[in-house]
Amino acid sequence: MQRSAPRTRLSRILACAAVPVMLVAAGCSSSDSGDSGKTQGEGQQGQGQTSASASVTPSPSQSTKKVKPAKFAKLPQVCKAISAKTTASLVPKAKTKGGTPAASSDLASRGGCSWNGLDDKGVKGSQYRWLDVSFYRYDSDAVLGSGQERAQENLAKELAKVQETPGAKKLKTVTANGIGDEAKTVTYQLRKTDEDFQYTSVLVRTGNVLVLLSYNGAGYAGAETPSEKTITNGAGTAVKEAVAAVAAANK
Repeated sequence: MQRSAPRTRLSRILACAAVPVMLVAAGCSSSDSGDSGKTQGEGQQGQGQTSASASVTPSPSQSTKKVKPAKFAKLPQVCKAISAKTTASLVPKAKTKGGTPAASSDLASRGGCSWNGLDDKGVKGSQYRWLDVSFYRYDSDAVLGSGQERAQENLAKELAKVQETPGAKKLKTVTANGIGDEAKTVTYQLRKTDEDFQYTSVLVRTGNVLVLLSYNGAGYAGAETPSEKTITNGAGTAVKEAVAAVAAANK
């Protein structure tokens, strides 16, 4: 009997050595009070590490940010966003009456159109006009934010670009009320081709769409430079039609 006890104890120790460590903490070590405290402590440490790892792993709901859906799903036909009557009035002798579309690889997200022409008034000189409009639509994104937020961020960036126009003189920026959700109007003068040009840029956010419109003009052969009021009023008329076209395209 005295000899069988050591052999029995040795058999149990060998049997426990063949069992995975996590199972040792759960069962075999419990028979040896001298080792139980150490083994249980190791098991608790492992459990603590497992719990810590689980706590820093984001759940699907935590990793997916909920954003507000984009208001507009498409853009209008850019060259028809401003009426033919308005473009004929602002650019009387446009080279292409229907406008010249800008190149775009994704017309659902961005597009542009421009009109330009020289109205020759004989001995009274000539009047040059340029009108262009661009549309940018932003989808909502869990990482980048809602379409409205993205449009708002890009409005600020585009405004900064206009305000930093090289050579611009008498530059002024004002808030344009009653156009879209937010709008800015920038007016300035620029010397080009030995003539003074009057510029007005209007930047508008309507929902998740950014509308950028520029209208400018100059007098040639002795004709007077168009006034700031003339150019700004023309730009205002055109941009209101462009903004309305966005809403109409999404009805």
